[in-house]
Amino acid sequence: MKIILSSNPYRDRGLRTALEARRILEQEGATTSVCMSFLPRKGDKVEIPRQMTFPPLAEELKTADLLVCFGGDGTILHAARDATLHNVPILGVNMGSVGFMAELERSELPLLAALPHGRYTLEERMMLDVKAFRGNRVLSQDLALNDAVLSKGSSARVAEMEVMADQVEVMSVTGDGIIIATPTGSTGYSMSAGGPIVEPASRCILVTPVCAHQLAVRAMVLSPERTVSIRMPKGNRKQIYLSVDGGKALRLSGGDRVEITRSAYTTKLIRVAYRSFYQIINQKLGGCRP
Repeated sequence: MKIILSSNPYRDRGLRTALEARRILEQEGATTSVCMSFLPRKGDKVEIPRQMTFPPLAEELKTADLLVCFGGDGTILHAARDATLHNVPILGVNMGSVGFMAELERSELPLLAALPHGRYTLEERMMLDVKAFRGNRVLSQDLALNDAVLSKGSSARVAEMEVMADQVEVMSVTGDGIIIATPTGSTGYSMSAGGPIVEPASRCILVTPVCAHQLAVRAMVLSPERTVSIRMPKGNRKQIYLSVDGGKALRLSGGDRVEITRSAYTTKLIRVAYRSFYQIINQKLGGCRP
């Protein structure tokens, strides 16, 4: 079994956690490859073992069986698209603050020994296809595990957007923006903006307005079969920015539209600790107890 260890060097100093995981996995008979999730920016003080070389993650995924990510939720999201396209399951080891998507904490590394022996289960997570259009021209196309966010950026003025489901108006939003999230993304930005918490194995599309300047506009949960369209009014000179899973923002103009549908792809997350979703909420978010 080939297992890729993808570490965020800003979180995993000196890649010590990844190297400890490699020792555990190779003792159990696995073949490992150590990659970096993010290449350090020039001038950043990052500890990296000088004697090591790091093959590109995209190349290693072509022959991998499993992927273990070391970092926060952003590290997992960064790897999710390529891993999903290669049908490689992911296990996250939390090196950040919350790490809601991570299966293990740093202190639980010995549990990785189960992987080479197939002692784990897979949990499928719904994804979204996100396309941006200018007229009939496709500006961008991406996969989202967490969410697609349309926001007004740093402008002090409010943004105006129309949200449609299968060509029927759902809401007209005047405010800071809107979030289209998966159940996995329900505990991220959508929750902070007042959206509902949804069990991650569910199948639905969440539409959550951000700081809407209207009393009647509320978050909604839509069927996964809907095609959600967000349109910027024609002639609107205000610029809107689209970001998928926290990636680089795409600037949109009046008349542009974004179409979001349930993807045929699903992200497969590895489970070895078998904690319930409600245990994780209590641990990571403080739960609902006083």
